Amino acid sequence: MTDPGGHELTWNQYGKAEVRLVHVERAATGHAVRDLEVTTALRGDFGPAYTDGDNSRVLTTDAQKNTVFGTARETGVGEPEAFALAVAGRLLAACPAADVARVAVRRFPWSPLGTGGHAFTRTGSHVVVAEAEVPRGGAPRLLGGVEELVALRTTGSEYHGFLRERFTTLAETDDRLLATRVTARWRYDGAAAEGADHAAVSDGALAALLDAFAGHRSLALQQTLHVMGSAVLDARPELAEVTLSLPNQHHVLQDLAPFGLDNPGAVYRAEDRPYGLIEGTVTRR
Repeated sequence: MTDPGGHELTWNQYGKAEVRLVHVERAATGHAVRDLEVTTALRGDFGPAYTDGDNSRVLTTDAQKNTVFGTARETGVGEPEAFALAVAGRLLAACPAADVARVAVRRFPWSPLGTGGHAFTRTGSHVVVAEAEVPRGGAPRLLGGVEELVALRTTGSEYHGFLRERFTTLAETDDRLLATRVTARWRYDGAAAEGADHAAVSDGALAALLDAFAGHRSLALQQTLHVMGSAVLDARPELAEVTLSLPNQHHVLQDLAPFGLDNPGAVYRAEDRPYGLIEGTVTRR
């Protein structure tokens, strides 16, 4: 859409970011808590709102927020993938001008305390995530994944044979401490997006990621990324591809010789920045 000045609006998206929702499922045997952060967005024929201030086609971001809460009450929360699909479907139904609804969900883990079934503590080594992008009249694009998954191994990692030039100072090593904070997104095959057992897929993909990280000899974090992504695809036929972001959280063996001490791989200095950032997507053939 072109405004009176002749400038064209070529893309637009709007929504509600980081809606915090806690859902309590109350059963006679105990309660269950699901703690979510939900972000919604709509894309479509909203040009007049941008160029003319005409809001007649706009489903307000406040209504999008309320759709999140209303869906939680009427359908429950369940797995993040299913909830994202449910909210996206309702947003499309409510807003005729929208061509695409996108819903991203982050779930924070809680575990019960004691035997009463109504006290909890925040737990877990990672955050479960999901994202649904639903086009009107088309097949949804569904992602699952994890964030903030910290993994470390104290041996079985090498790094050598890399390019050397005038600014290369890094020493080669055949045994180093390898640590990373995994961000993973796995994309469902289109046919499997809505009918899959999302909990089983998520649990199986996570187990495959960790088993692969721990179980192979790493020659580079790039190689580890490919091994981890391939393991997820081998474990879960519902998935078409896996995208991984692996920061290399450097641990440097501290020189203790000035103090008259040896250091046979015992004392490391953890460095938070700068860090290597290794990213890639592994796709099923």
